[in-house]
Amino acid sequence: MEEIQSQSENYRSSSSSASSPASRVPSSNFFYLRKQGALRQPISFEDSPDWEDNTDVEVRVEEGGGDSINTATTPISPSLSKLNSGSLPSPPLPEGAVVARKIAGAAVVWKDLTVTIKGKRKYSDRVVKSSNGYALPGTMTVIMGPGKSGKSTLLRALAGRLDDSAKTYGEVFVNGAKSRLQYGSYGFVERKNTLIGSLTMREFLYYSALLQLPGFFYQKKSVVEDAIHAMSLGDYANKLIGGHCYMKGLPSGERRRVSIARELVMRPQVLFIDEPLYQLDSVSALLMMVTLKKLASTGCTLIFTIYQSSTEVFGLYDRICLLSNGNTLFFGETLACLQHFSNAGFPCPIMQSPSDHFLRAINTDFDRIITMCKTWQDDNGEFSNVNMDTAVAIRTLEETYRSSADAAAVETMIHRLTEREGPSLKSKGKASSATRIAVLTWRSLLIMSREWKYYWLRLILCMLLALCVGTAFSGLGHSLSSVGTRVAAIFVFVSFASLLSIVGVPAQLKEVKVYACEDSNQHSGGIVFLTGQILASLPFLFLISISSSLVFYFLVGLRNDFSFMMYFVLNFFMCLLVNEGLVLVVATILQDVFWSISTLVFIHVMMMLSAGYFRIRSALPGPVWMYPVSYIAFHTYSIQGLLENEYDGTSFAVGQVRTISGYQALHNVYDISPDDYSKWRNLLILALMALAYRVLVFLLLHFCVKKNSSLFRFVCCKLKMNE
Repeated sequence: MEEIQSQSENYRSSSSSASSPASRVPSSNFFYLRKQGALRQPISFEDSPDWEDNTDVEVRVEEGGGDSINTATTPISPSLSKLNSGSLPSPPLPEGAVVARKIAGAAVVWKDLTVTIKGKRKYSDRVVKSSNGYALPGTMTVIMGPGKSGKSTLLRALAGRLDDSAKTYGEVFVNGAKSRLQYGSYGFVERKNTLIGSLTMREFLYYSALLQLPGFFYQKKSVVEDAIHAMSLGDYANKLIGGHCYMKGLPSGERRRVSIARELVMRPQVLFIDEPLYQLDSVSALLMMVTLKKLASTGCTLIFTIYQSSTEVFGLYDRICLLSNGNTLFFGETLACLQHFSNAGFPCPIMQSPSDHFLRAINTDFDRIITMCKTWQDDNGEFSNVNMDTAVAIRTLEETYRSSADAAAVETMIHRLTEREGPSLKSKGKASSATRIAVLTWRSLLIMSREWKYYWLRLILCMLLALCVGTAFSGLGHSLSSVGTRVAAIFVFVSFASLLSIVGVPAQLKEVKVYACEDSNQHSGGIVFLTGQILASLPFLFLISISSSLVFYFLVGLRNDFSFMMYFVLNFFMCLLVNEGLVLVVATILQDVFWSISTLVFIHVMMMLSAGYFRIRSALPGPVWMYPVSYIAFHTYSIQGLLENEYDGTSFAVGQVRTISGYQALHNVYDISPDDYSKWRNLLILALMALAYRVLVFLLLHFCVKKNSSLFRFVCCKLKMNE
């Protein structure tokens, strides 16, 4: 008990004294420290804390234009080997033995990289400030820091994926040349998973491979299997990602690995990952990092951001770029970072995770906690000892790093990696547009066949609606007195069947999000997405239209002629196609389920009021209702065409001598045209409206979807600044 109490006192005293410049003396109680000149290799927390000086690290670019970069050769740590292999460690190698590894990856170097985004920060537009660093093949380089420190911005700057509003200064080198990474040479994994829950993991990766890679279908199966094996997903290959009513979907850790596997089908030489441990527990996080460590051992250059990690995960990193408010506080190997903090007067306590200690020292949000703790005393008064000044710690760490040998070593390495150009990364071939359209069409058809909540439920609801309306208006007959009731039946059927399309809003939003993810990685395009979406929806919409139309048609007792019946089906099909485009437009603009559904209900009510049933169109008020609402309401043209189809060429007896035409019978009930071709003109207008909505969606996908995430981040940043 006395020993434990002593360690606890050392831990608290180190936290309270770390901010004091006078107390910057390394303590022997912190086993993360190393001696000067000791081996810089990933920390093995199971090995002895006394690091021996037995090797050095060297990176060299081959003379004579070789096609590879030979990276460092270091002795293998037994505990790290056990983590990477998932089995018992191999027998120790003889002293001085090295493992040579030939890398086919790419070396990424950034020099004096500065990124400015207007309105991103409260006091300055510079999100990343003069950052220097490098990432070598076969290694994992992590960008670490607290929230709003510029981690994701730096990652996107290296990948060339910043928004148009961002301005970049400085240089980025790939194998010693100033060039952007080409298509297929790199992969980028977003923070949030954008997957298709109704597909199995193998199906999802296979369709991704078909969208990305040229060549024949059978050639891509081996690529998919390699990606599954690389991410250790063999046990989940045939499971649905989102599951169904009788089976759970993939856990969050496996979903994250599926997102990474999607980028691996291109076999990239550089892989960027934004928060690979996002929303993962400690076990899933360790499994993820061990998997990425295996991936790096194949030669891939891994660069990713991390907010916080456990001690075991921290030991797997090769290099760390530590940021705070855009400033680089350290760049180098993991063990050197611990030594850097110790030299600056902030040694890591023995019972604390290194990443926790780093964030504790440089996260300005802890100032709020310190202020609270100064006025809050518990029974033992422990919280009063937390008095580190974060601003002083950040300035001290930054100044210490600038004058350290680590910063000089980084500059030397950058110079050596950029003084001679290596092999350039060539762009890989893409799948043709026709292939992508076919793949998206087939994938959408498969999704529709499995999404019973959004597609088959909609079909059932339309059938029930047709049954309810048909039975409510059955037995009308064909007399003059039934004209008004028949108009009401057609209006109710068209209006409410269109309103039921709102059920498909969540599915449409999923498609838009999947498109945004695939388009950002150049796997898809606006025209390809829309063409595939239309082709896939045609069979489903036609199934809804013909099934519900026939039920309604025969129950109400409309004209008993095959040509008139087929026009009714075709008209209702075009009505659904237009409405599908309207739903896609609203979902693309708002990208939120609640607001999309609310907006669509309001739009449908407006269109129903101006369609000419509640009040004849010619009698509607001119501003707003007549122009433009009644002209952009597809209900108007659909109902008008169906009534013209029903009453064109018909006549009704008035008394024993006089007869009136169907047009005259409808004159006081609904506005229709006496022209024989008017119903076909209305059908053409519906087709043009369906096309116009798709063109509008294409423009929105280009201007709205790509900038939606950056606009959302900008608004959130402004709101936090106002608070």
